[in-house]
Amino acid sequence: MTVRARQLSLRLASRPVFTRAAFATSAANDQAVALVEAWPRWPGGALALVGPEGAGKTHLATIWAERAGAVRYEPGGGGEGRPVLVEDADQVGDEALFHLINRAPADGGLLLTARTRPAAWPAALPDLRSRLNALTVAEIGPPDDALLIAVLEALLREKHIRAAPDLYEFLLRRMERSVAAARALVARLDEAAAEQGRPVNRALAREVLEETTDLFDE
Repeated sequence: MTVRARQLSLRLASRPVFTRAAFATSAANDQAVALVEAWPRWPGGALALVGPEGAGKTHLATIWAERAGAVRYEPGGGGEGRPVLVEDADQVGDEALFHLINRAPADGGLLLTARTRPAAWPAALPDLRSRLNALTVAEIGPPDDALLIAVLEALLREKHIRAAPDLYEFLLRRMERSVAAARALVARLDEAAAEQGRPVNRALAREVLEETTDLFDE
């Protein structure tokens, strides 16, 4: 199997499961988790969940959406009267975002996700700018070692893989530091172990990392 084929297989195999049990917490995200879980007691009915790519925003937002019975925002869609989840909220048009925020108390909640804080989002409408500036913000920081280890452990446990403790330190020194990369890496380790009939250890991890240089740090 070529490196290109392996990389394609990795992307196809990495299908995330967004459950609460699979969501790991650490100092990098525990305050954000507490704010999200404080629903429906959000000031003004709305909350902005922000953080870098791969920090776990979609996972946490999906957990909330299932708990709240929320609908996902679609341009021109309905959903009035139910909580709403808007991902990449900084890319939504001014008028639509303004009305979503105004409707939040009546709808039962509005969760907005983006990589940056609302104060940095583009807004030509002065009224929208004032509402964005007033939003409560739950911020996820870059994943720390404790969070990445917890994520790797949870993902490996889901696949019934027992890994030696020294594997985590080995991976942390080499992998891209994101939850998405951890998920993709575990999927590939599981696939490689099954294909080759080998245990998941440092030797196998080294081979996998060497074959997926487009996804992980060298």
